[in-house]
Amino acid sequence: MLPASLKRYAWLSIAAALSTILLKGVAWWLTGSVGLLSDALESFVNLAGALMALAMLSLAEMPEDENHAHGHGKAEYFSSAFEGFLILIAAICIAYAAIERLLHPQAIEAVGIGLAVSVVASIINLATALTLMKVGRQHHSITLEADAHHLLTDVWTSAGVIVGVGLVWLTDWLWLDPVIALFVAANIVWTGWQLLSRSAAGLMDVSISGEQLRAVEAVLDGYRSQGLDFHALRTRQAGTRAFITLHVLVPGVWTVQHGHDWLERIEADIRAVVPNAHVVTHLEPIEDPVSLTDRALDRCIE
Repeated sequence: MLPASLKRYAWLSIAAALSTILLKGVAWWLTGSVGLLSDALESFVNLAGALMALAMLSLAEMPEDENHAHGHGKAEYFSSAFEGFLILIAAICIAYAAIERLLHPQAIEAVGIGLAVSVVASIINLATALTLMKVGRQHHSITLEADAHHLLTDVWTSAGVIVGVGLVWLTDWLWLDPVIALFVAANIVWTGWQLLSRSAAGLMDVSISGEQLRAVEAVLDGYRSQGLDFHALRTRQAGTRAFITLHVLVPGVWTVQHGHDWLERIEADIRAVVPNAHVVTHLEPIEDPVSLTDRALDRCIE
């Protein structure tokens, strides 16, 4: 079960999104810059994503029930997929506004104070993103990590917009403002695509990370040196929880109790290197050829 405290960070993200919407909206209103408008629109995506994150974190922390024996951890993937979809919609709106401004150039005003306000909004986003990233990695929450990555992308986007608008102010190249907005749109399309891809991978039962797999193999190698063997290792990631199954081959003369004691130690060692993992082992005699017929997902009987 997810710690209830994780929802506090979703509320932090919501508060940051509301603050940046206000600040960036003021910056756009003062300057009339379509680049700053595009930055403000992306903050609405941040707000929608944060609200979705709160809802999915609340659902993911619910315990398993009769219809969801493996819990509700996959709900987190719906949050990142929803945020990815919203990002793509925002990119279309930004691109439309940028093309309109490119066809009908317009001078920007009050650039100094507008950029100052935008810088304050970016600092809020950066502080929030770093906090979410730290907590997300600590608790293995894909929702908080996705939100953090999106906010960091927003920070870099804002930095580009601020520099671009400053150049327009200095050079009077009015075409530069909408061009920057188009680059912003392209950048957040990439972010949206990454979020959608990661969500799809999670819903398709993607394996745990390569680093974690290597850690599990290192644990198993330690037991192989003691005469045991393993096969049919399968893993999948479901939100914050990992599921790991494997078959453990032991000498057939061992008693059930002795074999069980070894399995308990193996499972504990795996959980130590893969936090929040649900580990299931299956005991088999190492001398029996039948033990080797179930390496694949579907058992093969010859």
